[in-house]
Amino acid sequence: MIEHAWLVPLGFAAGLLGSMIGLGGGIVMVPALIFAGVSPAAAAGTSLFAAFTNAAASTVTYARQRRIDYAAGARLGLMSVPGTVVGAYAAAEASPAAFKALFGAVLVASAAYMLLGGRIAGGRRAGAAPSGAAAMLGVAGASFGAGVVSSFFGIGGGAVFVPLMIALMCMSMRRAAPTSQFILLFASLSGLAVHAALGHTALQMALMLGIGAFAGGLAGARLSLSVGESRLAMLAAAAIAALAAKMFYDAAASGAGAPA
Repeated sequence: MIEHAWLVPLGFAAGLLGSMIGLGGGIVMVPALIFAGVSPAAAAGTSLFAAFTNAAASTVTYARQRRIDYAAGARLGLMSVPGTVVGAYAAAEASPAAFKALFGAVLVASAAYMLLGGRIAGGRRAGAAPSGAAAMLGVAGASFGAGVVSSFFGIGGGAVFVPLMIALMCMSMRRAAPTSQFILLFASLSGLAVHAALGHTALQMALMLGIGAFAGGLAGARLSLSVGESRLAMLAAAAIAALAAKMFYDAAASGAGAPA
């Protein structure tokens, strides 16, 4: 346990950021685990345990602040569950280079939505969110895809759900982030269960990350009240873009035969 003590502050930092912007912290934890030599599948399964504890702590605090849209959160969370099963099995088949390249692409898309999604939502008036069968199918498909992304990469799915709620459901960042943490209770728990059944979870590492992520989730949910919405979006985009650059660099190095 002592040799994994560094995971507690990592979990706290990831949980703090993840709680504030609704991404669950996995966007920080998974790259760190991979850089430490953990296989992609084990990194995903281990990160999901911390993502769940982070989501639980954040949800409790956000619930007291009355900032969660429970109806939308439950609907999106349940629709993501089948995707988490697919993602967990797919993670076991991915090569490290492919995993890093795909993860980088997901992070770039998430950063773009963090910057542009608010403008899209801001250009619509309240109640102007897309409606009808086509819109519902789009939301359902995006939720399933978020479940796949959540379990495959071990990031909880917030990198998809937050942009989805901002751009397609016209939620503000200040409401989307708390609702995303509620959704992650469904996505991370179901993904974690499948990963654990497949033997992808490093228990000791998961516990250390979980301790830090739980504390970070509590702190981040409180701190989010004092940070402006535009700053939250900029913080999210900057953090995600930096990690994406590192993922692409390592993927290229792996493909060229150099150590990642």
